[in-house]
Amino acid sequence: MGLSFNGQGYQGWQSQSSGNTLQDRLESALARFTNQKTSVLCAGRTDAGVHALMQVVHFDTALDRTASSWVRGTNAFLPADMAVQWACLVPDAFHCRASALSRRYVYVLLESPVRPSVEAGRVGWIYHPLDGVAMQQAAQLLLGEHNFSSFRASSCQALSPVKTMLGIAISQRGAGPGSRYWRFEFEASAFLHHMIRNIMGCLVTIGLGNQPAAWMGEVLAARSRLVAAPTFSPDGLYFLGPRYESHWGLPTQTPAYDWLP
Repeated sequence: MGLSFNGQGYQGWQSQSSGNTLQDRLESALARFTNQKTSVLCAGRTDAGVHALMQVVHFDTALDRTASSWVRGTNAFLPADMAVQWACLVPDAFHCRASALSRRYVYVLLESPVRPSVEAGRVGWIYHPLDGVAMQQAAQLLLGEHNFSSFRASSCQALSPVKTMLGIAISQRGAGPGSRYWRFEFEASAFLHHMIRNIMGCLVTIGLGNQPAAWMGEVLAARSRLVAAPTFSPDGLYFLGPRYESHWGLPTQTPAYDWLP
């Protein structure tokens, strides 16, 4: 299944005793739809407040239902801020996490003297103008295979801090300095806990002129969270989804993508 959600009201993806997580809500909806207990695995766990346009999950079931039935039936029991976008049968060899070639995230940041209103919780916010050239230069220093320990949360459970950053694209929309949206798109083999939010903290620090672009390389080389900027807000972070080999036949985009700046 491909799942989209607004993460504002949840304690992240992974199941907790409170029951107020995205995994808990999806498994509850599936149980009500199928009258069976169903456990799901996801392509990438998200933090509290983080959104997704195409989280991919898989689960095993003996039930034989059409793809459209799985979508409509599960959505009938999901809250309004979650929706299954698609469903399909996959071979037993498929694993939503292990079969992924890479994962993609986007961070949407509002640069404005006025705080967000209708988009509150859905975009990050910065008051002062940002230097796009400096941020682009800094982002280039993160491309390739590196030890990303400087951008890793202390609670991270990944076996290795070494990941491959495949691409970072920075673009903007709006009237110009003082009032515009920035879009930061990241693609990597995998991400560490808080990795993008910690990178965003450093990019914004550089964009504000508080550090030169070369400082990003120094932070990366230090392999220490102590030298990096504070963790940035989760509000504007969206999981775009994983990439898979084409032979699996899975969608690469959903209608949920179309509204995002």
